[in-house]
Amino acid sequence: MSKRKNLMLQLEGARIHAVSEGEGPLVVLLHGFPESWYSWRHQLTALARAGYRAVAIDHRGYGRSSKFPADDDYQIKSLVSDVKGVVSALGEERAVVVGHDWGAVVAWTCAWLHPDVFHGVVGLAIPFSGQGLIALPGSPFGEVPPDRLHKDIAGPGQDFYQDYFGALTPAITEFEADARGWLLDVYWGFCAEAMIGAGLRDLLKLPQVDVIRQSPLCIPRGAKMRDRIEAPDALPKWLSEEDLQFYVNEFEGSGLAGPLSFYRSILKSWSQLSAHKDIKLTSASMFIGGEQDVTTGWGLEAIQNVGVYATNYIGSHILPECGHWVQQECPEQVNDLLVEFLKRV
Repeated sequence: MSKRKNLMLQLEGARIHAVSEGEGPLVVLLHGFPESWYSWRHQLTALARAGYRAVAIDHRGYGRSSKFPADDDYQIKSLVSDVKGVVSALGEERAVVVGHDWGAVVAWTCAWLHPDVFHGVVGLAIPFSGQGLIALPGSPFGEVPPDRLHKDIAGPGQDFYQDYFGALTPAITEFEADARGWLLDVYWGFCAEAMIGAGLRDLLKLPQVDVIRQSPLCIPRGAKMRDRIEAPDALPKWLSEEDLQFYVNEFEGSGLAGPLSFYRSILKSWSQLSAHKDIKLTSASMFIGGEQDVTTGWGLEAIQNVGVYATNYIGSHILPECGHWVQQECPEQVNDLLVEFLKRV
């Protein structure tokens, strides 16, 4: 069995921590929020055994990677530049990039803007959304500016979670008061067990704006995000105590200011991509989502119409009994789909 290697990659202007396993064609794995390289623990070994060099990174702002003080340092093109730099620092010219949640946003954009480097891309949880970054009802590919769209979706008296996170102080205050509890609530609140327990088994058939407005992803003014989440005493079956403690240790060390700045920079990132909105996604591409994931529901318009923008789309896979934390909740299915995709590209 190949051994995992901890790497500290010095890029131009940034330090990126990565964990590598295996030898062969390069596959770069990008995590979401609030996660880390560890989110790919089930995929690293599976991809290595299949004959690939799997490298999971910590984005800037996370773990042992660089932290920056300015919002502009977390705009989408800076995040894409980091991933390109990782490929070069590893001595490679091309790679397949796989991302989950915010990592999917970055992965899609990497392949969209730089198909010469990223000849294949797989997005988990978030479908290709073009200028829109994160597809939402009524604006699957960024047709509506995020600041206006968020207000329309949240409705009167509430803030959409991306704005709540982007304000930094409210979410950081919640987290610092109870790091373990906050992380557990977030992991629980958006997994399949929570959705099914809340009677949302037919999530994708429901009016998505109604779902969003009644969920923890819309925060009434003066309330906390956690007010709408009731995590049970037992951990979800896909998350062990050891797993949870790893995340707690990571975020107690790094804090949330960097990760939340991804959200704070959404409007600027949307503006950055405006010049590219008519460009096609030409790299081989695939989407994997959970049937019990709110982001799959938000992204249905983008999933159904992706062929308008993607010229080499291999397909969409919606996994039953799976929530937002796709590669952790359904690791075997994700591993099989990734290996099959990699063999094709």
